[in-house]
Amino acid sequence: MQIPMSSPDITQLEIDAVNEVLTTRWLSFGPKIKAFEEAFAEYNSTQYAVGVNSGTSGLHLTMIAAQIGEGDEVITPSFSFIASANCVLYERGIPVFVDIDPLTGNMDPAKIEAAITARTKAIIVVHAFGQPADMDPILEIAHKHNLIVIEDACEAIGARYKNRQAGTLSDAAVFAFYPNKQITTGEGGVIVTDNAAWNDLFLSLRNQGRDVFDAWLNHTRLGYNYRLDEMSAALGLAQLTRIDEILSRRAQVAAWYDERIDEIPGVYKPHIAETTTTMSWFVYVIRCDVNRNELMRQLQERGVPSRPYFTPIHLQPFYRQRFGWKVGDLPLTEQAGQTFLALPFSTIMTDEQVDYVCHQSHDIIRNM
Repeated sequence: MQIPMSSPDITQLEIDAVNEVLTTRWLSFGPKIKAFEEAFAEYNSTQYAVGVNSGTSGLHLTMIAAQIGEGDEVITPSFSFIASANCVLYERGIPVFVDIDPLTGNMDPAKIEAAITARTKAIIVVHAFGQPADMDPILEIAHKHNLIVIEDACEAIGARYKNRQAGTLSDAAVFAFYPNKQITTGEGGVIVTDNAAWNDLFLSLRNQGRDVFDAWLNHTRLGYNYRLDEMSAALGLAQLTRIDEILSRRAQVAAWYDERIDEIPGVYKPHIAETTTTMSWFVYVIRCDVNRNELMRQLQERGVPSRPYFTPIHLQPFYRQRFGWKVGDLPLTEQAGQTFLALPFSTIMTDEQVDYVCHQSHDIIRNM
């Protein structure tokens, strides 16, 4: 059996939505992007939503709104996808990494205050794997030190922290819709905020710096081509109408895994924190007490792909060379980078496929 690592859940509804756009003259900046933004803001209980062409683009624009500049420091976890740190570098700031809770993989609030200096301006919180970080103590620290908080919620649509929605707990948040995410627009993302001035700024920055009253070739500020096209917006709008069904289905796949992982020696199912009211299952990541890399190798031979989630950002070659980070600087992050493993996971995965993945894992570990 060959198991895909991930698969988008596309139905005739999505196909018809995209095809409908192709029969109109609106392929960019038409009615679908506006409808998608309004629907997303309503779903996420925020005043504003701005569609962009990727989660990375969205994170970049939040750094501009936060007025990050040369030498400004932004605290963030190293246990994340690299965009949550690169976005700081785009504005010539310095990402300052802090260690994690070894069970959830999220930023440890107890490590933040020691990392704050006179140059610290913001905190980027990452909700790893669809589980919200422990936001209340983070927000308390941010308020105490007058710091902006941005949620990298790219993996966490629909997640809830103490019954509050991810994406509503900060100055702005960013969601992403790459094909392996809970819902997809192909490529794309959205920024949400309740700040009217920031919303206007995001609308301008994503569209080459045009302001609300600018003609097409007039540009008020330095901007970017970060627009989300009409086909992608139509796809996202259709997916959003199915969001409850999709999240429920993914929770079912995770439950199938949970039942079987408990029976496999040397691996542990994902830890759900008490503060997490609702987990939004992006990936299914186990923790390994066995040789993780050997398990990966043998699973691949049996038609089961898997991925280390994540490779710590501070140990990426560019960050080592530029900032001098080294092995041992963030021990819990590094341990997670060596032991966490994402198994195949998607909305359309079957019980039979989950059973095959777990059976093969059990067999490999038993014979190690």
